[in-house]
Amino acid sequence: MKKISLALAVLLGSTALTLAADVTAPVKEIMDATIKNWSGADSDWIDIFDASKLSRLYSKDFVTKYQAAIQNPAADEDGVSPFDYDVIVNGEDACPLEDLTYTPKPGAEGATEVIVTFKKATCMDDGSDKQAVTTVRFEMLDEAGKPVIDDIVTEGDPGQPPNSLKNTMVQIAKGQ
Repeated sequence: MKKISLALAVLLGSTALTLAADVTAPVKEIMDATIKNWSGADSDWIDIFDASKLSRLYSKDFVTKYQAAIQNPAADEDGVSPFDYDVIVNGEDACPLEDLTYTPKPGAEGATEVIVTFKKATCMDDGSDKQAVTTVRFEMLDEAGKPVIDDIVTEGDPGQPPNSLKNTMVQIAKGQ
């Protein structure tokens, strides 16, 4: 009986580890694209919201809000994105990203958050704090048995609340 209990515990433990590892997979795909985008290499920009990524990596609610935002006439001039900045680095300029960490944490109502930290200003000569750490919180949901990104939350300006990308998309869709 102890062998069966031990085997079951090992199986359940490895399943829990697998699920915990899986929750970071969509985040890592988005972060890998962002890393390449800011690598300094002369390559095409990777759209983290292209159709294949939207359908695989993001929640249905996120996709609905994104599609509403992209319809707004104020969308980027190239018609590719409703944003005029990189939503992950939360700005228009960054250096090659350094010192990335991924930390899955329990979130509200059974959801999971994946906290990503990195340095984005190590090459800046404009007085930026080169060692400042940027934190991005990916709010994850389980849809159809797989983890998907439901929101991307970045730090606000000093003294301001965090920025929810879903809230930003709602404002863009309203023309604000």
